Amino acid sequence: MFKNMIVYRIAESWQTELTQLEEALAKSLFEECGATQEKSVGWVPPRGDEHGLLAESVGGQWILRLITEAKVLPGSVLARKVKEKAARIEQETGRKPGKKESKELKEEAKLDLLPMAFTKQGSTWVWIDPEAHLLVLDTGSQGRADEVVTMLVDALPGFAVALLDTAESPQACMAHWLKEQEPPVGFSIDRECELKSADEAKAVVRYSRHPLDIDEVREHIEQGKLPTKLAMTWDDRVSFVLTESFQIKKVSFLDTVFEGQKQDDGGFDTDVAIATGELTKLLPDLIDALGGEGRTELGGGTSTATPRADANTKPGAVDNSKSAVTTDGDDEEEDPPF
Repeated sequence: MFKNMIVYRIAESWQTELTQLEEALAKSLFEECGATQEKSVGWVPPRGDEHGLLAESVGGQWILRLITEAKVLPGSVLARKVKEKAARIEQETGRKPGKKESKELKEEAKLDLLPMAFTKQGSTWVWIDPEAHLLVLDTGSQGRADEVVTMLVDALPGFAVALLDTAESPQACMAHWLKEQEPPVGFSIDRECELKSADEAKAVVRYSRHPLDIDEVREHIEQGKLPTKLAMTWDDRVSFVLTESFQIKKVSFLDTVFEGQKQDDGGFDTDVAIATGELTKLLPDLIDALGGEGRTELGGGTSTATPRADANTKPGAVDNSKSAVTTDGDDEEEDPPF
């Protein structure tokens, strides 16, 4: 639960009760794709119970789960089916289908193939902190996050969110931390990062399982390569990878989090309590390390902090408290949709 995080600020004006949330989600229950349906999206009980609640509350934190199912129809298979239909028309009439007819043949072929297509399912955990007015989505894909937000906005009257903004850019801060080897208070730098040049070459250097307190890393930054990802640990309790766009990936709870827990103390409530309990403390510390919250665009800012610094500008003062390196010029693809 919550291996990745995209964080939103919820408008202060939005207020609702858990029962109202439950009623709203019930209007968009998940149903499997029909025979000729390409995609289906809907809510399911987060506990996994067949007729359970769609909105669970654990310690005042609300947990939802969205399921997306899509038919897998390879383009090559569809193209072959269209070609067969076009050849049949040419054989019967002596003419080739025109542009409009070819488009109709494609839709016809798709309807023929969809009932036989396999399906793929993906799920996204949704965490609403009603007191802090935060929405956290367990995904590393902005496209998937947009889909979840759209479902929530459509279902909940007055619901409005904006990506949480920080006063200083994560990229500028990560560059400073790496160059000066001064992580923010409560955090440590781990052994993974990605540096990318901003010029036309778009060269990329990736370090994996490799010490980062070396001159080579500083030289890359001085030459114009800037961090797009940096592995960190918070309070010796949670490790994660911070990205330039303030996405938090590869979240992992360390052994210290589970000290004192009984071996048989598991299940949904425990998982939610541990995850939200740790992350509700990590997020404010991380936001503070990035200069505080910026002017998130929801009709007024939540802080008077200055706008994010440019990635090439040193951020504000930061308090002290088997390896692999790869270099290439290819951008890393976004997380797959499923």
